[in-house]
Amino acid sequence: MEEYIQKTIVVGVFSWTTTFLVMRKIFPKRSFDFSNRIVSTIHAILAVTLATLSVQDWKCPICPVASDSSYKQMEVLAVSLSYLIYDLVCCLFDEKFNWDNTIHHLVSIVGLIAGLCYQKCGSEMVGAVWVTEMSSPFLHLRELLKELGYKDTPLNLTADILFASIFTFARMMIGPCITYVTLTSNNPFLIKAMGLGLQLVSTFWFYKIVRMMKYKLTKKSSTSKNGIKHTTNIKSKTSS
Repeated sequence: MEEYIQKTIVVGVFSWTTTFLVMRKIFPKRSFDFSNRIVSTIHAILAVTLATLSVQDWKCPICPVASDSSYKQMEVLAVSLSYLIYDLVCCLFDEKFNWDNTIHHLVSIVGLIAGLCYQKCGSEMVGAVWVTEMSSPFLHLRELLKELGYKDTPLNLTADILFASIFTFARMMIGPCITYVTLTSNNPFLIKAMGLGLQLVSTFWFYKIVRMMKYKLTKKSSTSKNGIKHTTNIKSKTSS
C-alpha cells in the first residue's frame, strides 16, 4: 500500500474521531448514536461527492474496467476506509450492537484494503462506494428525526420513503450491474468475493426495508381510516 494512502487513512481515522467528539460536545444531551450518525452523514456526502468527481468518463461511469486505480480513486477508497475503521470501533462502544452492520463493515473494510493493496479495479470499487453511500444520508436522517421527537410524523415518513426508494435504485438496480462487471472482469479473487458479499448483504437489507415500508404504509393507512371513522362517529353523535 502506498505511503500517501496510509497517511490518508491515519489522518482520516483521527479526523472522524475528532468530529465525533466535537459533536458530543455540541449535543451533550443527545445519545451516542445521534452524534455518530451526524459523522456518518458527513462521510456519506463527502464519499458520494469524491466518487462523483473521480469519474473519468460519464458515458461509462465504471470504466475503465479491471484497470489500475487512479490517484482520485485511491483517495476515495482511502477516505471511506478510514471512516469504516472509525465507525466499526465506534459501534463497539455503542449500547445497540448490530451484527448486520458489523458484517457489512468487515466485508467493506477487507474489500477496500484489497483494492488499495492491489491498486486495481478502482472504477468498480468507487462505483460500489457511490451506490452504497447514496442512500446513507436519508438512513441517518430518519433516525435523527426520531430522536428529535418527529417519530411517526409525515416528515419522518417522507425520510423513510426517500431512503427506501434511493436504496432500491442504487443497491438493487445499479449495484447488481457493478457486481456483475466486477465478477466477470479480470479482477483479483478477493475483490470479486467482497463485491459479491456486499451485494448479498444489500439484498438482505433490501428484504428488511421492504418489510419495514410495508408495515409503515399499512400503519399509516390504518391510522387514516381510524381517524375518518372517529370523525364520522363524532358527526353522527352531534347530529343526533
